[in-house]
Amino acid sequence: MSKNSSQVILNIRFKIKPGMKETFRDSLFAMINNFRNDPKFVNAIVSDDIDSPDDLHIYEIWQGTRDSWVQEEFPKPYRKEYEESLTGLIDERIVSWLEPIGEWGSQLTNVPR
Repeated sequence: MSKNSSQVILNIRFKIKPGMKETFRDSLFAMINNFRNDPKFVNAIVSDDIDSPDDLHIYEIWQGTRDSWVQEEFPKPYRKEYEESLTGLIDERIVSWLEPIGEWGSQLTNVPR
C-alpha cells in the first residue's frame, strides 16, 4: 500500500433491474479486473443485499481523494464502456463518498489506531 495518508471510500448501492443481476455482476466483475492492479487501488468488496435480492453493493478503498479519483480514475476507457452498459442493467445507483476515520480487524486504511 502507498505511503499516501489520504484515502477515499466509494460505497455504491446498485438497484438492479429484475432479471439482470447476473449480467450486471459479470459487467461489474470485469470492470474490477480492469482496475485491480491500479497502484492507487486498495480493496473492493462486492456484496448481495440479503433483504433486497435485486440490490448489490460495492465498497471500494482508493489511495487519494474524491477529487483525485474523479480526475484520474473515472476517465479511464474501461469505465466509459462500463458506464454505458449500466442504462440497461440498473434502475438506480446510490453513491456515498467516505473518508475513513477508524478501522478494526484489518489494516486496509491509513487510519491511525
